[in-house]
Amino acid sequence: MMRSQIVSSVLRASAARPTVGRSFLPAIVRTRSYSDHPQETFESFTERYVDFFSKAEDIFEVQRGLNNCFAHDLVPAPSVIEAAVRASRRVDDFATAVRVFNGVKVKVENKKQYQEYIDELKGLREELGITLEEELYPDWEK
Repeated sequence: MMRSQIVSSVLRASAARPTVGRSFLPAIVRTRSYSDHPQETFESFTERYVDFFSKAEDIFEVQRGLNNCFAHDLVPAPSVIEAAVRASRRVDDFATAVRVFNGVKVKVENKKQYQEYIDELKGLREELGITLEEELYPDWEK
């Protein structure tokens, strides 16, 4: 009984409000269609983010780019990872450089793919002094 009184009072209150916004909202929703945008190829995605990270000037930009890059439903190419790690080191944020590898670890489908990224980027990691926990504790399983 109490619940029906609350619902009816809410309905009465909303009926008393002007409905200008209601007729406007569906028009906004309809005009925003993702099918209107062309699909981006993996190559252009890679080129865009390599370019972005090469121009990033502060840690805010680097982290924003990483958030955007890793939000897509794909694993970034090793060249993107390299550009992101170099950008992190350029703006003097070692922790973000290490976290880029943690992001790759989460995005890949299996350990073999992760190991391929680690192997491909070994020279970069040695150059920048990045040691991963897998290298420090090879026998330790999470």
